[in-house]
Amino acid sequence: MADNNQNTGAENAPVKPKPAAPVAAKPAAPGAAKPAAKPAAKSDAPSGGVYKPPVVRAETNPYADSRVSPLAAWFQERFYVMMPIIDYLKKKEVPKHKLSFWYYFGGLTLFFFIIQVVTGLLLLQYYKPTGTEAFASFVFIQKEVPFGWLIRQIHAWSANLMVGMAFIHMFSTFFMKSYRKPRELMWVSGFVLLVLSLGFGFTGYLLPWNELAFFATQVGTEVPKVMPGGAILVDILRGGEDVSPETLTRMFSLHVVLLPGILLLVLSAHLLLVQVLGTSAPIGYKESGMIKGYEKFFPTFLAKDAIGWIIGFGLLIYLAAVFPWEIGVQADPLTSAPLGIKPEWYFWAQFQLLKDFTFEGGELMAIILFTIGAVVWAAVPFLDRKASREEKSPIFTILGLLVLAFLVINTYRVYAEYSAL
Repeated sequence: MADNNQNTGAENAPVKPKPAAPVAAKPAAPGAAKPAAKPAAKSDAPSGGVYKPPVVRAETNPYADSRVSPLAAWFQERFYVMMPIIDYLKKKEVPKHKLSFWYYFGGLTLFFFIIQVVTGLLLLQYYKPTGTEAFASFVFIQKEVPFGWLIRQIHAWSANLMVGMAFIHMFSTFFMKSYRKPRELMWVSGFVLLVLSLGFGFTGYLLPWNELAFFATQVGTEVPKVMPGGAILVDILRGGEDVSPETLTRMFSLHVVLLPGILLLVLSAHLLLVQVLGTSAPIGYKESGMIKGYEKFFPTFLAKDAIGWIIGFGLLIYLAAVFPWEIGVQADPLTSAPLGIKPEWYFWAQFQLLKDFTFEGGELMAIILFTIGAVVWAAVPFLDRKASREEKSPIFTILGLLVLAFLVINTYRVYAEYSAL
């Protein structure tokens, strides 16, 4: 039985196949191609164990096949990296509403700054910033250089119009609450540009080296002495204890080198923020349907801005021809100050406050008030939380009205007082 069972199991077990006999490989015929080796499977991770994704390089010029004129194609081939910026400008839109005209004052400020740069470069060809030659070169420009009088008058008037447009642009931005999130840095950079513009006016006032500019600079540079450490600042500005030809040289270097360099950097940042963040509408206008639509920044709004520039240029030529600035008398440090010495009109409000604070320590208190006011004004976007939440903030509107009233009333007081002299 045992034998039968074993036989039965052996019969039912699967038969194992016998291994094939090894076959000798045939030698390859001479000249025959060798069989290609199978490629090894590629691994995503190199031997080092760090995965490096494949580098996808963009096309050198993605605009190569665009249909444009031959001239445009020539520029496009060389400046194709600028095409995305132009495309972005074409997509940017500006809201249209009843207060849209305030948007043009920022462009006018930029336009008058450009006029300042161009006319300033022309004046530099003849102006000599020394105590012995400054006034003579100033007279030479006015009387001998062809159209020199016109260039000088345009330079002087464009400086005043630039500051005026900057003030209008600042207050229109403030009352429309355009400084609210996410445009805080746009407001701060704009405020810095206004301060630099005032610095241009202060440093350029002395350059004609006439009597009025000399004594006005003497009064203006005297103010910081009441501050702790202010005497050091005065010595830096004057180049000594008193206003002298050294002061003229320092004001000239500040006016044509340092301030323009800083202003160009801040202006570039400001314009970049304007383009990236776009133009803001007043609070509640979009929700209440007061926005009449949107227009393309390029070329529609830019063309309207150019019309404003043409009007501004016409006003500039009119003021330069009809209301020319006087040459004055050459500065003489040994003479006494004449009547009517005052700074430029955009410093009149601060000048009047200094005159009002005639008590002991009044000048220092006025400077402290100016400093605190400037810091608060620059920090308004971070203080006005309601505007950041798209809510109306009447407290800050009242603050803006008080600041505007202070500037207008004190400026008029100085005008009324000195026009009667």
